[in-house]
Amino acid sequence: MPKLIYAMNTSLDGYINDEQGNFDWSEPDEELHTFFNELERPLGTHLYGRRLYEAMAYWHDPPDLAEQPAYIRDFAEIWQGTDNVVYSRTLDSPSTPRTRIESAFDPDAVRELKESADADLSVGGPTLAAEALAAGLVDELHQVIHPVIVGGGTPWLPDGLRLDLELLEERRFPVGPVHLRYRVRS
Repeated sequence: MPKLIYAMNTSLDGYINDEQGNFDWSEPDEELHTFFNELERPLGTHLYGRRLYEAMAYWHDPPDLAEQPAYIRDFAEIWQGTDNVVYSRTLDSPSTPRTRIESAFDPDAVRELKESADADLSVGGPTLAAEALAAGLVDELHQVIHPVIVGGGTPWLPDGLRLDLELLEERRFPVGPVHLRYRVRS
């Protein structure tokens, strides 16, 4: 069965952004961006909350894409070829193709989506991921830890979550980030 994967850039102290909402400290260089391209390439569907979807919708039609480096053009192509399910009570219609809006996260519907999928899925954003984690739907966690402590902000994992994990892979990047890939133990 395809996996549901939660992957996020984080600070060393476990935040996806700082208290002002900034995450410029996690901007990838070419090597890290290319790594993310390879994580994204096999995915068939993204599960997004509204805020992350609105940020990622940029990739549907980035300005000046033709002038961008090959790894940026590659990411745009990968993103454009992936389906999106957006959970939002405020969006009436999607702003990108291959996207549908759901008013609420339904664990049973996501379980059915996983069972019928031909490729892995990802869940994006800590709020939506918290629901998927609590429902026992997430199969793998990928954390790219950046060499910065931000002291507060949005945590990548919810309080009160208990999961047993198995380390599957680790990778260091020359500019400082470290990727950790874990399987959730049943």
